[in-house]
Amino acid sequence: MIENGSDKMATRKSVYFRFDDLPWDAAAALPRDTPLVLPLGSGYDLALLAGQFSRPPRIGLLPAFPFGWRGSGLEVSDQILTQYVSNLLDSLRDDGFSRVYCLAPQAFDPQSFFVQSLSSSCLRLPSPTHYEPRTFLPPDGERGKVILIPIGHTEQHGFHLPLSVDTIIIDAIAKGTVMKVPTRSWTMPVMPYGVSTHRSSFAATMNAGGRAFEDFWVAVIDLLASRGFDRFYFLSGHGGNMSFLVNIVKYAGERHRRIFCATAFLHTSGRIGAAALEKYRTSPIGGMGHACELETSYLLHLRPDLCKMERVVDETDFVTTPDYYMDWIEGGALVANPPWDDDTKTGAYGAGSHGTAEKGRLWLEAAIEEKADHVQQIHEQHERREKRRNEGYGLWGKSI
Repeated sequence: MIENGSDKMATRKSVYFRFDDLPWDAAAALPRDTPLVLPLGSGYDLALLAGQFSRPPRIGLLPAFPFGWRGSGLEVSDQILTQYVSNLLDSLRDDGFSRVYCLAPQAFDPQSFFVQSLSSSCLRLPSPTHYEPRTFLPPDGERGKVILIPIGHTEQHGFHLPLSVDTIIIDAIAKGTVMKVPTRSWTMPVMPYGVSTHRSSFAATMNAGGRAFEDFWVAVIDLLASRGFDRFYFLSGHGGNMSFLVNIVKYAGERHRRIFCATAFLHTSGRIGAAALEKYRTSPIGGMGHACELETSYLLHLRPDLCKMERVVDETDFVTTPDYYMDWIEGGALVANPPWDDDTKTGAYGAGSHGTAEKGRLWLEAAIEEKADHVQQIHEQHERREKRRNEGYGLWGKSI
């Protein structure tokens, strides 16, 4: 927790807490008049923020929205940004929270579509973002590399793990990949908000909304392609993002014919990751799905301070049939989206009790190796395709 001690004249201090550090049941139990604030970027004066609320006992800080607004280094349209952020705020309002806000840099035009659309839900404070030299995400010098775009989420992960699981894991994998192949890849800041179509079952779970999610990320690719970047890899730490990321990759390929934009099913699930899962797991099929042996192991390795193993509940009572079941690498021919309430009482799928920090270390190494291999394949795909195009292969050699 971050204690606001900078205003010595205040008779009462506000205590800030990280909303996404909480397990979902603790977040869901918060008083509904607790102020919850989603900041665009970071560096705001928390003392000033507390003053705007008349210094309540507690203020919840949601994960920062890393880019997309004017001055962030990568700017989508106000309309696209507004829909994404509005959907996130509405997730909390739907759960009954009455004091939900977006915090934007004070330099935002008060007449802008974004500020006007959010109305009284948009707070503005001074931010260093608007006083530092203008930068771009990615820097222009990173052209020719695969741009990694890690996307996590803020959602329930049982009683023993925090809301930030997906974001922590995919951020570590993205950063580890760049460390392994620094001349071949560069990573964007991790996005902590994705899509949860099951959101209503578990209070405090966020949802950007499928269409807003797709519009935002297609706009990001449009911007980066216009600046000369041509290789992209969406890394997802959250299963609910996957079907929408497939659409985004398809839209991007249609709009920009000379880029290579790819994604993959989650992480630790390709040929390298799958072998590592099989080698080290101790739970049977059904033990890895969500807040499970795998994700618990990752968190025990990366953020053991956020794990409450005394509260772990194994949930493996998934309604299975030969072609529909839950495990990390899903199998079967059927694709469906039944209510999570059918298969879990705590928001977990799998055997979290089997998690260990050592497994987490080993699986992280495998995931990084897997993503680094994908980076090399994306380079090879782009380069071989460009060679064919430049040689006039097929329709590329004809006037259309």
